[in-house]
This record gives sequence, C-alpha cells and structure tokens, in this order.
Amino acid sequence: MQIVLSREHLARVEQHGERSYPNEGAGFLLGHAAGDTVTISAVLPLENRREASAQHNRYELAPQDYLRAELEAAARGLSLVGVFHSHPDHPAQPSEFDREHALPHFSYLITSVRGGPGLHTPGGSAKTAPASTKTL
Repeated sequence: MQIVLSREHLARVEQHGERSYPNEGAGFLLGHAAGDTVTISAVLPLENRREASAQHNRYELAPQDYLRAELEAAARGLSLVGVFHSHPDHPAQPSEFDREHALPHFSYLITSVRGGPGLHTPGGSAKTAPASTKTL
C-alpha cells in the first residue's frame, strides 16, 4: 500500500500533531483509492474525544466525526480513505492497540512528535505492513 499526499497535506497532519502535543492528535484522510495506491486530496483534523487522562497515548473519534468526514468527502467528490494520528514521544509505528482497532480498507498515517516538532515516518495500514508514502 502506498499513500500519496502533497507536502501541504503532510504539513497539516504534522502541525495538528504538534498542536495536540503532549496528547495524540487525530483526523481523517480524504481522497481516492485505486489498487494499492491511496491518494490524499484533503485532511480533516479533529478533536481527540478520548477521556483527558488517556489522550497522551490514545485517540478516539466519535460517530459524528465519521459522519462529518463522510459528508465533507461527498461534497468534494472524494472518499473517506483513512485516519491520521500522532504518537507523542514515540515512534511513528502502529502500536498493538492501533493494529487491533484499525478498520479494514482504511489507510493509517502516523507521525511522531518528540518534544513538540513533528517527525514524519510512514505509518500505513495498521492491519498490514506499514505503507510507503510519497509526497508531491
């Protein structure tokens, strides 16, 4: 699986992680999937809805967030293709929790935020091997 996104979209993902630090930040990836390639056309940063005491190592997106993302994607002629989230002071690799809670057919992009600045490492689908990323 390869995730293709612009430097602008990658910067928005990283900035959201930095703003959310020391907690996990998360949001949706909107775009198109074709074969083994997912092309990101928009990112939708969201509030971490997990209880405050657990936001440092978990994120939660609510049903209304999924609805909002589906409506936004449809309005733009896109699809909801994945989730991005940050790992504060941890590697940008899916945790066992991430793998267990990943939705099928979604792509996952994880960024590492160490002390505030965003560091990008490919995340990919947490149910499979990490994806490669290509920035345009």
